[in-house]
Amino acid sequence: MRLNVPVAALLMWCCAPAMAQQDGAALYATHCAQCHDGRDAQSRAPARGAMQAMSFDHVLGILTSGSMAAMAKDRSDVERRAIASFVTGKAATGAAADAEGRCTQAAGSFTQSLDGPRWNGWGVDPANSRFQPADMAGLTAEQVPRLRLKWAYAFPGASLSFAPPTVVGGLLFIGGTDRKVHALDARSGCTLWTLATDAAVRAAISFAPLPGSDQFAIFFGDLRANAYAVNALTGALIWKTKVEEHPGARITGAPTLHAGVLYVPVSSLEEASGSQPTYECCTFRGSVVALEAATGKAVWQAYTIPEVPHPTDKNARGTQLYGPSGAAIWSAPTIDAKRDAIYVATSNSYSNPPSAMSDAILAFDLATGKLLWKQQATPKDAFVVACFTPDRTNCPDEHGPDHDFGQSPILVTLRDGKRVLAIAQKSGVVHALDPDDGGKILWQTRIGKGGSLGGSEWGSAADGDRIYVANSDVRFRRDGTRQLDSTQGGGLFGLDLASGKVAMEVAPVACGDRIQCSPALSAAVTLIPGVVFSGSVSGFMRAYATDGKLLWEFDTAQDYKAVNGVPAHGGAIDGPGPVIAGGMLYTNSGYGQWSGVAGNVLLAFEVGTE
Repeated sequence: MRLNVPVAALLMWCCAPAMAQQDGAALYATHCAQCHDGRDAQSRAPARGAMQAMSFDHVLGILTSGSMAAMAKDRSDVERRAIASFVTGKAATGAAADAEGRCTQAAGSFTQSLDGPRWNGWGVDPANSRFQPADMAGLTAEQVPRLRLKWAYAFPGASLSFAPPTVVGGLLFIGGTDRKVHALDARSGCTLWTLATDAAVRAAISFAPLPGSDQFAIFFGDLRANAYAVNALTGALIWKTKVEEHPGARITGAPTLHAGVLYVPVSSLEEASGSQPTYECCTFRGSVVALEAATGKAVWQAYTIPEVPHPTDKNARGTQLYGPSGAAIWSAPTIDAKRDAIYVATSNSYSNPPSAMSDAILAFDLATGKLLWKQQATPKDAFVVACFTPDRTNCPDEHGPDHDFGQSPILVTLRDGKRVLAIAQKSGVVHALDPDDGGKILWQTRIGKGGSLGGSEWGSAADGDRIYVANSDVRFRRDGTRQLDSTQGGGLFGLDLASGKVAMEVAPVACGDRIQCSPALSAAVTLIPGVVFSGSVSGFMRAYATDGKLLWEFDTAQDYKAVNGVPAHGGAIDGPGPVIAGGMLYTNSGYGQWSGVAGNVLLAFEVGTE
């Protein structure tokens, strides 16, 4: 399950029969407190403190039309507003986003610079390497120590920034939990245009010329399983396609473009809603949907679980259960043009019987969606959120460890010409497969203890020699406070891709007296020649030479004067990794989902002149 992820603005809603009383505190105590105020150290429902950092409008949006809408469907509008007001301590703002900081020039003036340096999509290339070559990076190891903050942009009305930016020449595109996509001037941070979406956008955005036209387009998905194509220069909608009708479906991984086709990964939050004792758990199946990039028309849909879920047992309360289910795809697909294949990594199963396709790497045919091969890493990993709550009615018997894949497979060609498909897992194990031999396991190396928020979470990075992997292993104090354990987690590793041996290791960096702190490295890793960048839940962004020497660090957990005039503050770094293009580094700060310091800022750095 990618609830760290990897779970964009998760507001775990423990539903009970409808109440007439409108008082927010009473509604919260009845419907929510069991999960949000629970003392189970392993519970992953965000604590009250994280929700207090959110805006009223953001929480109300989650309950009304966002990821928790299905779970709050029995609440009236008045009740949802009462809950949102109580947990945030705020009222509706009604403020217009981006009231300040508008660019004076039109986006069309950027047309000539679109061939400039870029970071496109999640992994910068179709192989999802997260390795930015020198000519595109415009940043060298010698310059990294001179990085200085240039500007800060605050997400209006939002407390979390899940989506990484995409940079194309002079333009920057990013989605927010404010249910908008923003186009900014990459050099100054001023706002060119904004587009309202049906739900929050937490995945990376892909850029390409629109096939059969003279338009430049961006492609992305939202948390209601809609895929979009939008004019990159004007923000005008070109098409929108609902890729999956299941009520729990969402798009959390970046859609990947190849040869005029958009490949969209589909995940869900049914393992959260499926935890309710009255819910018939579970019926969602992960999938990849291929769409015509020009029109949004579906070409094929390949499910990660071939068979349709069927009735199995009933739970202790007599609710019918279904299976197999799950195997969501949380991350961006990886393209192998040589073999005309697309690779995806799947989540755990949600219910019994556990699927042989969950916690696995799957290869599908690019043209037809036919399954080519599968390689499962953790068998029998059936799991829902109820397994970590007092009421475990819908938790599968002999449930698994929740060791799904939250990141994309990386396709690498080694210097000797051999190809490797490498990926790290929440189990704490890094895997290398042979894409030219049916996914045969080449090596496996453990770098962490693993866990539901442990091991390697969002993403690794690789060049022709090594894969660089960050270890989370975040833990909570066992005193019932839901506070982060400042002594547990962290570590950065460089593994030889040919052998799996650890060639570089950076020890966890202690938190000291900092509050709401963990040394865990959950965010995705980014690589340029000679330098590895890794953000910490502590709020620090750090750059290391590939021999492990610290080159640069910046404490992002502070207040900023934002270019768009919105109050800005940074905090924990989790989820997306830094983006580097044209001599600048961009990073999100303020991931408060798992008790880290919440924030709402995108930071841009450039090399100083001193």
